[in-house]
Amino acid sequence: MLEPAWVGWLLVLLCAAAAAYCLVRARNGPAGHRGDARGEGLMALGMAAMALPASAVTPPQWSPWLFTAVYATAGGWALLRRHLHHAVGTFAMVYMALAMAIPADHLGPVGRTGAMGSMGTTASMGAMAHEGPGGVPLLTGLLLAYYTVYVIGAGVRLVPTGVRAPDSVTERATVAPVPERTVAGAGPDAVAGTSADAGPPAVLRACRVAMGIGMLAMLLAL
Repeated sequence: MLEPAWVGWLLVLLCAAAAAYCLVRARNGPAGHRGDARGEGLMALGMAAMALPASAVTPPQWSPWLFTAVYATAGGWALLRRHLHHAVGTFAMVYMALAMAIPADHLGPVGRTGAMGSMGTTASMGAMAHEGPGGVPLLTGLLLAYYTVYVIGAGVRLVPTGVRAPDSVTERATVAPVPERTVAGAGPDAVAGTSADAGPPAVLRACRVAMGIGMLAMLLAL
């Protein structure tokens, strides 16, 4: 990667925090959400490991092939469960691991855009020093487009519906305030229409947005 070391450390902290939360949710959260949280935690751990700056740690030469095997298996499982977003994420991880492991001149004319050393000498994404972008530009562009759309869409959905401003001054003047309705059994502080956006599920969605931003940064640095 062509990123400064401090960018790599920011990615490590971001992904490690997301991984910690997702793994806690996988252990203590609702049974119906534990599988998704476990998959997100695995993804975030791998992203944190791949973003480690080369000045901090030198992984073994076989580490990219381990990433490839683990995330290819996870991607197959995600496809069987019809979790398309997880499948795209695992494919992106496999793609970046292979970009670290395979020299650019072995990728053919489409991927020969820079002189990238093998993972045996670079050992991590932070040590991928080359003259141009690595990987296959078309695939990198498609993944960048996907994660850009995902981050924007998921980020907008994180905004509670009750905070949307009126469209005009007339609307603010003529629309009477709607009384707050409490959710049965949830206590007087739980207002209908906002409870779905609050609490741990919203934090899990925020972790997914953060991981999407991290994936964008890693793809841009290829």
